[in-house]
Amino acid sequence: MSKIAVYFTGIGYHCDKPLLYYARSIACGQGYQECRRIDYTYNAGNIRGHEEKMREAYEVLFSQTEAELADLVWADYDEVLFVSKSIGTIIAASYAKKYELSRVRHILYTPLAQTFLFAPDYGIAFIGTADPWSDTEEILRLSEANHIPVTVYEGCNHSLECDDTLKNIENLRDIVQKTMDFCGETQ
Repeated sequence: MSKIAVYFTGIGYHCDKPLLYYARSIACGQGYQECRRIDYTYNAGNIRGHEEKMREAYEVLFSQTEAELADLVWADYDEVLFVSKSIGTIIAASYAKKYELSRVRHILYTPLAQTFLFAPDYGIAFIGTADPWSDTEEILRLSEANHIPVTVYEGCNHSLECDDTLKNIENLRDIVQKTMDFCGETQ
């Protein structure tokens, strides 16, 4: 069985930070033989709250993603896992939709509302109540409408962290366990 995991980072959240680092470890442990990281190059400063800058960032990042994944033949894979963070959730969902990848599993760490415009088919999501990039209630509503289970972490920011280090470790353990369970499910 051929399995691939693709990691769509956030603009400032790369694969060596906890959520994506442990997700990579989990995928390797679950038999994903091939892993691809999409590392974006984009330096337009603060884009939060600026619809035009967000759209521009999306277009630039999506183009970079297409170039990075152009050599893949998706039909060669029995299982495809997209792990994404922040703006990467929009890129992952829209890429799957554009290329009609219906068998993709999505792990959405701190998804933005625009992610759900592309209706990811099968996934899980994680969000914090103190995330300045997302309205938690809106993400809950959109997740439910798309049948995506979402776990909410009280007082956590866009990195799913709060001011309490031990609570962060506890939350990370919960996120890692839920990620592992999801990766091991039969689709």
